[in-house]
Amino acid sequence: MSSRIEHRTEFPYPFEQVLAALTSEDAIRRRLAEIGGKDAELLSHDNSACTIYYRMRQGIPSDKLPGVVRGVHSGDLHVEREQRWEVDGQTATGTATANVSGVPGSITAHSELRQDGDGASLTINGEVKVSVPLVGGKIERTIAGQVEKLLGHESEHVADTLAKEG
Repeated sequence: MSSRIEHRTEFPYPFEQVLAALTSEDAIRRRLAEIGGKDAELLSHDNSACTIYYRMRQGIPSDKLPGVVRGVHSGDLHVEREQRWEVDGQTATGTATANVSGVPGSITAHSELRQDGDGASLTINGEVKVSVPLVGGKIERTIAGQVEKLLGHESEHVADTLAKEG
């Protein structure tokens, strides 16, 4: 069994600006510093002609974890996330994987950022799988909900950054 992740955001800015605000090393470092949680860090970043890759760690203090997660994991939670974007003209497609410390399972997602009229749209679809007997499904749903909230916060941060830059 798995739980789905779905997220969509419309940005009133051109594709190139949104892509830079999502994937540039400076933008990711700022986003992690402001909303990345405990022990957030950009672990690696590589940008070639058509491919952007980065790996980051984000943390959630134990006192902020939902009860169902605290029941199977003690201490702070760390999420290590890898993202790869392939850019082709006015479209970027991405794949992401994430692992949560101390929780047997995985998070995978596929993303698409594309020019949409005068703006750009970002769509992310993925799934959470957790292999814990009896409570795995509940943990999956909890993590999927938290990931969707995180994606919303990240999109808001990108939009705010773009608005400040004018």
